[in-house]
Amino acid sequence: QVQLVESGGGLVQPGGSLRLSCDASGFAFSDYLMNWYRQAPGKERELVAVIGVRESFTNYADSVRGRFMISRNDLQKTVYLQMNNLKPEDTARYYCNVMITLTNHWGQGTQVTVSS
Repeated sequence: QVQLVESGGGLVQPGGSLRLSCDASGFAFSDYLMNWYRQAPGKERELVAVIGVRESFTNYADSVRGRFMISRNDLQKTVYLQMNNLKPEDTARYYCNVMITLTNHWGQGTQVTVSS
């Protein structure tokens, strides 16, 4: 079955960096667009970044554009989110996502906390 396992979250000071990873299994990873979402307490889950098949395109939420970068390694079946110049408002649980035949699949998420 489809499995997505996120890692790399943690506590970081404002201005710091983190690199999130999502290890995928159970589907033909290289054939699918991959997403990173985040959800802060009391807020709706929001799309942060998208990467197309074979890195054909990337797109970002306005709030993270220029600070975050999504990438993928199809051989390792991993999608990454490099987060730079982190701000307190980036504090959230970050989730990896793939939609396969109109079904959304999610990992368990990894917590990112930006605080001094």
